[in-house]
Amino acid sequence: MDIKLPRLAEGVETGTVVSILVSEGQEIKKDQPFMELETQKAVGSIPAPESGTVTKIHVKEGMEVSVGQLLLSIAPAAGAAIGEAVQISSTPSERKKTSALQPAIRSEETPQDRIEDYRYESKTGLSPPAAPSIRKIARDLGIDLARVRGSDSGGRIVLEDVRAYIQQLQQIAFQGAPSSSWPAHPSVPAARPAVTAVDFAKWGPVRRERMSALRRTVSQRMAQSWAIPKINQFDDADITGLLALRKKYAPLYEKKQTHLTLTPFILNVVGKALRKHPRVNTSIDETTNEIIFKDYCHIGVAVDTEAGLIVPVLRDVDKKTLLDLARELNELTEKTRQRKVTIDELQGGTFTISNQGSIGGSYFTPIIYAPQVAILGIGQGSPRPAVNDGKVVVRTITPLCLAYDHRVLDGGDAVRFLKEIVAGLQSFPESEVKIK
Repeated sequence: MDIKLPRLAEGVETGTVVSILVSEGQEIKKDQPFMELETQKAVGSIPAPESGTVTKIHVKEGMEVSVGQLLLSIAPAAGAAIGEAVQISSTPSERKKTSALQPAIRSEETPQDRIEDYRYESKTGLSPPAAPSIRKIARDLGIDLARVRGSDSGGRIVLEDVRAYIQQLQQIAFQGAPSSSWPAHPSVPAARPAVTAVDFAKWGPVRRERMSALRRTVSQRMAQSWAIPKINQFDDADITGLLALRKKYAPLYEKKQTHLTLTPFILNVVGKALRKHPRVNTSIDETTNEIIFKDYCHIGVAVDTEAGLIVPVLRDVDKKTLLDLARELNELTEKTRQRKVTIDELQGGTFTISNQGSIGGSYFTPIIYAPQVAILGIGQGSPRPAVNDGKVVVRTITPLCLAYDHRVLDGGDAVRFLKEIVAGLQSFPESEVKIK
């Protein structure tokens, strides 16, 4: 039995082998982890689909593997059915669906016929159902998704469908089909300039280090986000009273095995502000030119780890108490630093907070975490002279920066939202800190 890498999550096509937990000749049981894989920003174990004896390990630690790649061969235990190559966690229905991704070609049907005969039609006028990652691939390649037949439930287009469509186009080209048979795609983006290799060793000793899967993911995401037309809105918040509340109630939270930091306060305030200003809690569907308003509030919190910046997501922040937020934040942060956070816990965010106060950062301009439309950057609070009731006093002031997508939010929207956050931090109700 050959075990191949399955599709672990939407948009995840590759991973890096962190560790191999078995050796050749070893017996393993069904669902026993045999490998740890780093995918994007998460590290997870891969379980064995059946019991048996490891006959061959086809990968090595540090190797990058892709979906469908052979990982392990095992000899099934006595009495187990011997089948063809399987993908982990695949069910008979899933395997049937996978085989349907590339339907057999009838002898009388040519690839050109199949492309020209099919076009998606919607009674509502919406585009074909597909994940945002698939739509981006189609945009980058200049593919009209209306010409791609979806094989998933409800006609949803998956990556295999796009690949099959491209293969059909290639077959047409190889068969010498006239250029008129190719779909016109005026929106195809210009090719990026070729990257020129530089020999840095000419000027002195160098050391090369391969970029980890995490660092490559961060690099790709930041490059995508940098293209957003971004504006930065700055403000200051007096958190003197907030610090006093934290100091007063921190011992009570410790008795609940929870460490109370400033971040739960910020999450509470931002959650309320997003409900009051729903436009900040949106995304753009560029395929339909629509703004997607989300009726949920999932906030990502940037965590500084030894492997790099990782942004786990806290769900339904606006519906949770301060104690719930503090407890969940502590647990999620610890999982993230230990690289035990799952792919699901990194997805679905509607807004992001990047708090550099704990490491001494001041003003900075964060990059929006696409497809979100805004991010809040928070610096370290420091004593400053301030006017209070007509007198100059020393207060603890923290710098704030709201980076926002100008395609969705105007300056007035950003100012009102940031003022809402400042007001919430400066007048946080003590009743919400108390443990009921």
